[in-house]
Amino acid sequence: MAWASSFDEFFKNFKRESKILSEENITSIKSYIEQNDLQEALSVIDNALRDIENAPLNIAVTGETGTGKSTFINALRGVGQEEEGAATTGVTETTMERKQYDHPKFPQVKIWDLPGIGSTNFPPQNYLTEMKFAEYDFFIIVSSTRFKENDAQLAKAIKEMKMNFYFVRTKTDNDLYNEQKSKPKSFNKENVLMNIRKDCSKHLQEVLSSEPPVFLVSNFERSGYDFPNLEMKLLRELPAHKRHIFMLSLHSVTEDTINLKRDSLKQKVWLEAVKAGAFATIPFGGMISDDLENLDETFNLYRSYFGLDDASLEKIAEDFDMSVNEFKVHLQFPHLFAEGNDVPLGDRLVKYIKHISSVTGGPLATCIYFRKTFYLQNLFLDTAANDAIALLNKEALFEKKVGQYISKPPDYWE
Repeated sequence: MAWASSFDEFFKNFKRESKILSEENITSIKSYIEQNDLQEALSVIDNALRDIENAPLNIAVTGETGTGKSTFINALRGVGQEEEGAATTGVTETTMERKQYDHPKFPQVKIWDLPGIGSTNFPPQNYLTEMKFAEYDFFIIVSSTRFKENDAQLAKAIKEMKMNFYFVRTKTDNDLYNEQKSKPKSFNKENVLMNIRKDCSKHLQEVLSSEPPVFLVSNFERSGYDFPNLEMKLLRELPAHKRHIFMLSLHSVTEDTINLKRDSLKQKVWLEAVKAGAFATIPFGGMISDDLENLDETFNLYRSYFGLDDASLEKIAEDFDMSVNEFKVHLQFPHLFAEGNDVPLGDRLVKYIKHISSVTGGPLATCIYFRKTFYLQNLFLDTAANDAIALLNKEALFEKKVGQYISKPPDYWE
């Protein structure tokens, strides 16, 4: 059946780290479609979408005082050190209690600050019990120097409980700076990083009998060092239904992250469109409205996901001494559905449908709601993602001449 092969082919287009449906669900849906059991296929899709929407994510971060643990937590949350709700930095740990920090945009993403095992009197197994280990999706063990035996023993206990853990070595930028300052002639960045990694792995290997990956990061450079590799590793190893919320919570600081967000959202839009389109083929399924105005809220959410909401743009605009409205002139998404555009929306939509159909093989359903809503959302997603990528190199959008910035926006509709 064409539906089944289209469904299978669609999800083959995405990398594992961006897939929001488990292989089990994909196989199940495909099987029901092949049996022409549309209701059961829709039931699986409906349950999967509900799981994706409601999935909680609990991340445990543990490490000793002074390791940059609080700054790392703020980096994960995308919160500045001086912003309201930021984890307090530079303070000696005085409590044995865990502390919860919610993501500012996604409250179902919770990051738990656990006291370092070395600051407690608990052996690893008891420590995990006291810290309610079963509530977390994974552990991140932080250090700013070599990892101690306590850290390795804790990892060993976590492994025995069949949970995932990751070693993060912070303050890498400080180490590089100090090394370059002390040895300017012989300094080699790659050699320094390799030696730090070897030193960390060696001490962990002695306890764990294996060489676990160690991620070297700077808490102030989310797009540099191993921070992007850490995020990709976490995405690959999370259950499929939890990848979506974690992906959206990541800051759009690399092109890979932006593209993974785009892929994740496109899958969700596709599943919703399949569900809506299929319902339209079932007797008494009801009328479905297709009104562009009803998508305003959805588009505002997409803007927020890619860091294009007004609050985020305001911060960027300030760097260029501009108002938000002046800054928006240099972006594509604000003008996408504007009247008076050089290329009418209808023409752009037709062109976009031809483009996406050449990639996906065309729509899965034929009802009007599926066609328009699906393509309008995808069109906005692509435009917003392209704007977010362009903003990674803000200076490329502008040319400073005599104290003024002149727009050089990309033309998507040539």
